[in-house]
Amino acid sequence: MTPQMLNLQRFFLVLAGISLLAACSTSPPKPEVDFKSDYDFAAVHKIAFYDESGLVSGNNPIPLSDMQRERVDTALEQALGKKGYEILDQQNAAKADLLISWNLITNDKTDVRTYQTPSMGVGYGRYGGYNGYSMYNCWGCSQTEVSVRNYTEGTFIVDLIDPKLKRSVWRSLVQSRLKGDGKATQADFNAAADRVLAAFPPP
Repeated sequence: MTPQMLNLQRFFLVLAGISLLAACSTSPPKPEVDFKSDYDFAAVHKIAFYDESGLVSGNNPIPLSDMQRERVDTALEQALGKKGYEILDQQNAAKADLLISWNLITNDKTDVRTYQTPSMGVGYGRYGGYNGYSMYNCWGCSQTEVSVRNYTEGTFIVDLIDPKLKRSVWRSLVQSRLKGDGKATQADFNAAADRVLAAFPPP
């Protein structure tokens, strides 16, 4: 498996709450959801995929295979199907009430942090009336440490687009560092899609 394939799987592992190799957060990130407040979501029954769904961008875009896109599509389909929506194929996409589109943005970033650490130094100081000097331990001293870490940040976006308005009426966005063990299964992708689409339709 190539590093590029691992990166996409690692992102979905974060969404699915799988154990991470590097400890940062014990829970998957919460999706940020926005929607058109005056839209009639109750009238939506049929959904098809937008023909430009599955794009990847950013300063470190991950090249996706057809198999990878199919896993994501399948996960989103099952999440919507469990909510009672009919998923149309591309031949019948014109009959859809909404079109679903997803895209992934991957960017290389650097995390620089500075922090103080205690240290025991050695110095000299006067003592007594002998005008002499003596060695002493500087227990209260500290030194500045700098930590530099490079990582890849992934942003996964799902839009539901009204074909007549030609604009998104609902969006779910999840952002996280790409980490994981690279062993995501279709069930893991499905669980991630359930989380991304948990707030659809809006109440």
